[in-house]
Amino acid sequence: MPNITLQIQNMTCGGCVGRVEAALAKMPSVQDAHVNLATKTASITTTDIAGTTEGLAAAGYPAQETTTELTINGMHCGSCVGRIEQALLASPYVVGAKVNLAAETAQVRHVGEVDLIGIVRDAGYTAEIATDDLHMEEKADETAQILRQVIIAAILAVPVFILEMGGHLIPAFHMAIERSIGLQTSWIIQFVLTTAVLAGPGRVFARLGWPALLRGAPDMNSLVALGTTAAWLYSTVATFAPGLLPENSRAVYFEAAAVIVVLILLGRWMEARAKGRAGAAISALAGLQPRTARVEVDGKVEERDIARIVTGDLVHVRPGERIAVDGIVTSGNSHVDESMITGEPMPVDKSDGDAVTGGTVNGNGALVVRAQAVGRDTVLAGIMRMVSDAQAARLPIEAMVNRITLWFVPVVMGIAALTVVVWLLFGPSLAHALVAGVAVLIIACPCAMGLATPVSIMVGTGRAAELGVLFRQGDALQTLREVEVVAFDKTGTLTQGRPELTDCETADGWTREEVLGLVASVEAGSEHPLARAILRAADPLAKAEAFQALTGLGAQATVAGKTVLVGADRLMAQQGIALGWAEAKGAEIAQAGRTPLYAAIDGVLVAALGIADPVKETARATVEGLRKDGLRVALLTGDNPVTGQAVAAQLGIEEVHAGLMPDDKVAVLRDMNARVAFVGDGINDAPALAVADVGIALGSGTDIAMESADVVLMSGDPRGVRDALHLSEQTLRNIRQNLGWAFGYNALLIPVAAGVFYPLAGVLLSPALAAGAMALSSVFVVTNALRLRRVGGVR
Repeated sequence: MPNITLQIQNMTCGGCVGRVEAALAKMPSVQDAHVNLATKTASITTTDIAGTTEGLAAAGYPAQETTTELTINGMHCGSCVGRIEQALLASPYVVGAKVNLAAETAQVRHVGEVDLIGIVRDAGYTAEIATDDLHMEEKADETAQILRQVIIAAILAVPVFILEMGGHLIPAFHMAIERSIGLQTSWIIQFVLTTAVLAGPGRVFARLGWPALLRGAPDMNSLVALGTTAAWLYSTVATFAPGLLPENSRAVYFEAAAVIVVLILLGRWMEARAKGRAGAAISALAGLQPRTARVEVDGKVEERDIARIVTGDLVHVRPGERIAVDGIVTSGNSHVDESMITGEPMPVDKSDGDAVTGGTVNGNGALVVRAQAVGRDTVLAGIMRMVSDAQAARLPIEAMVNRITLWFVPVVMGIAALTVVVWLLFGPSLAHALVAGVAVLIIACPCAMGLATPVSIMVGTGRAAELGVLFRQGDALQTLREVEVVAFDKTGTLTQGRPELTDCETADGWTREEVLGLVASVEAGSEHPLARAILRAADPLAKAEAFQALTGLGAQATVAGKTVLVGADRLMAQQGIALGWAEAKGAEIAQAGRTPLYAAIDGVLVAALGIADPVKETARATVEGLRKDGLRVALLTGDNPVTGQAVAAQLGIEEVHAGLMPDDKVAVLRDMNARVAFVGDGINDAPALAVADVGIALGSGTDIAMESADVVLMSGDPRGVRDALHLSEQTLRNIRQNLGWAFGYNALLIPVAAGVFYPLAGVLLSPALAAGAMALSSVFVVTNALRLRRVGGVR
């Protein structure tokens, strides 16, 4: 039972120590624990580190946890994934590990310092700490290296194939070989060339496969190494010591060993190319980040590497350049193409005080930007992390696949051995038994099974990012497919989130311009959103004096010698001002779902105002589309029932829950008794986003809301909800197709390779054809996943 030391957070006093010790004492997996306040550590003897850390977090004293991403080399099939995860999780310091075959990465959650690279190395693979640039360069180098191996192997294998198979296919060619160089010389030439193939380009299979087999953890390389070595050894004996074999079994299969290496390497090259395209979304995002920027230093502008820019630097952006950092414009006017963030094609005007985002494209004006976020803190870097995390996600369906592939190779080796034994007992020759056994080994590679899910996730989440849908949690892809109800917040989600003046009816003797000028003068001193709406509709008439904000009621000030009062009907009642003619107008405004306000000058009511938060242009189409898709749509709002019902009527939503506090929204979602996706954008939406089966936050909202969500819609357009659902459906369908092919391929072709049709039709699958079928199965899976790159948004 391992003893580990955890760094404990939130411990500040002796009472904290007691609470941590009490929490640990309640855990059945913890046998011994010593908590130290001075070092803020806990020395624990436990059988379940993951459960222990979860218990500490629940007690309010989480262990310091780190997530490290590794780039893994040497993985070739789903069984490799399972073995690396098992090795990592065997460390007492590792809390969780997710290995992705398609991306060739591992995300490891651990406490304390642990030699992750050493653990992976001991499992038979190599690893290093991942960096985006390094990983992309390595993938390109790996693809080029495999292509060189394919070419060399093909040059060596083609003569072997012609010498052996040419004689089988064309009797005259066989006779020509016997009359010229002789059959024995032909076999010796094949031996030399095939040995060169196995010792050169094919050495990778022996180098990785035999050690894995000796460790009792065979993988795809073990199958290939075993099959090619068996074919080569048998053929070598037939060539140089034919007396050791029965006369009817003296044949060579050098061409099978050579061609198998060529075809499998060719499949790996095609697979590496396709996987590179699958990760194109990350590459494209990385390409949006400029490498250098022009920075003002002591009044002079100099070119500086992006890594050297710090917060507060003044960055000069020329027309047509990409903006290097997130920041605030300090001088200049231009328009900026923000489509990579928002998905909206129209450029946005930028001038002094406006925020700009790194990676966006400046228009035809020059800007000076003060850096506010650089490096890993920029919006673009955050998007890249979200996409990367989503691509590395493990769907529930994948866990089952990995469990199967972990045991698949040993089972296949058992089937191959059984096949050889059966054909030795009942077959025509030893050669026949060898061919069947080798064919089973070669055709049953679990590559396609291991790639079926992760490569679809990579492409699907990458395509989603291009459409402005960021999956912060990759498993939301599968959960979204099961959603039955889509519940929307109102303000800022279905509405603009910015109130506008909609009504202004004045008393006799007063003009709209005069009243709004006085009211705007009062509201110029207020930060209330309703005050901002009035200021957008009118300019102040004069400077207000003696301004007084009346909490929950309105505001009061003196403007041009007049006492101006503006606020709700409660304020008028408090001040003894009769609404009179304006009462009916106020009721009409409220009935329409807008907010009624009243203005009084020198104690006399002069106007009834209406303010509303306009519904977004695409909101109704989104609701109609969701209902057409068979989903139930609900509106959850903190606004009053009248306003909530009015907005719902505009949008065609029948289910309305109004007057809700944040906790009330959580309760409503839990009472729905269905799979629910909640869509929101505000701080008050964070609890509901967290508790929903899938939380969808609008990118135009708050950071807290986005941190609580599973999916982020960067454009702030509610239509993105349907895009997310559509991408989920398409990705899950693609995964099902891949899994169906991968499992169906093995279920059908392993028996064929074993020779079940030979007694009926005389059909026996050659090892070379088995290698070709195996390589094509992986290529099919990856190519099918790449079709997701063509999935469009729902409009």
